Amino acid sequence: MLLKEIRAIAGETLVLSPHDRDAERANTSWFGAPPHERMGMSADEVVTAFEETAELLRTQVAMLPYAGPATFYVWHDEDAGQLRCSTVSCGYDALPFDAPYQATSNLHGIVKEFLEDRAPGALVWGEQVPVPFPAGDAERAVWVCSLCP
Repeated sequence: MLLKEIRAIAGETLVLSPHDRDAERANTSWFGAPPHERMGMSADEVVTAFEETAELLRTQVAMLPYAGPATFYVWHDEDAGQLRCSTVSCGYDALPFDAPYQATSNLHGIVKEFLEDRAPGALVWGEQVPVPFPAGDAERAVWVCSLCP
């Protein structure tokens, strides 16, 4: 199911609007998967689905009447227990995150972290108390892919 949902992104309407970042939020997708589904899939499969999607998005951007930067990016939202992705009309160094992030070419590591997360969303079942994460100044790893031809 997860792979199918990732590939479906390329069939959605792509919004690139450098002067209206709120409009570009329509490009954001998030994916969760129960632990049994995560255990049944490999990081390579998920990486391939995202890479194929990026190629299809690159083709879409080339056909648009748009000449600026465009970036497709993927990250693991540990708090929500989800893989998320989006496309924006800016370079990799200006992604719309409130917290520090580190652009990376290592999509495999991001996907592996998601697949190995046995407590998606970090909530203990039956309790409404978040499980604390280790303190640290680690930046979120974000895989970036330029969609410019």
